[in-house]
Amino acid sequence: MPLAIFDLDNTLLGDDSDYLWGQFIIEQGLVDEESYSEGNERFYQDYVRGDLDIYAYLAFVAEPLKRYSQAQLDSLHQQFMAAKIEPVILEKGRELLAEHRSQGHQLMIITATNSTITAPIAKALGVEVLLAPELEVVDGYITGEVIGTPTFQQGKVSRLQQWLAQHGGDLGGAFFYSDSHNDLPLLKVVDNPVAVDPDDTLRAYAQANGMPIISLR
Repeated sequence: MPLAIFDLDNTLLGDDSDYLWGQFIIEQGLVDEESYSEGNERFYQDYVRGDLDIYAYLAFVAEPLKRYSQAQLDSLHQQFMAAKIEPVILEKGRELLAEHRSQGHQLMIITATNSTITAPIAKALGVEVLLAPELEVVDGYITGEVIGTPTFQQGKVSRLQQWLAQHGGDLGGAFFYSDSHNDLPLLKVVDNPVAVDPDDTLRAYAQANGMPIISLR
């Protein structure tokens, strides 16, 4: 069956879950507000420009999580979902997922935001297949180490190819929806790329290359 692949942040969500998580843990008093806000904003601007060091960013995000057990993180994430994520889940995104589901397509979310943050979001959206950066967990605690290739820029293509090899699939007829120029490596290899509320760089590329542009806002 064809794949219907979706970026998450600013595609199915009307905001960035990684950035919102940073705001949430600041509000919960789990990190120093000034230093974490500065780092969070710096990395976010790196992402916008397309020159994010994904390993440095994942280490930054993982650092405050390492002191909490998986059970504690699960409890925090329930609060995070209610306070930050549910308000930004786009209804038109849900409708688009439902449309592909009704056509028998295999739904997948592929995101540069780590799975600790995004797995519950994918579950809430009813998407069973999530490809996201994986943080190592030992004895119930995050170590900060990254498992495998992070799903960022070309890494999204690499991880998707690994998944296809493991599951005997291919990209024939595949769709990929994204807002970001960081996802051009994957947008360029699927049969049906779609720019969703795109950033300026992606919008210019889409217009120049006849890529459909839609809005879920």
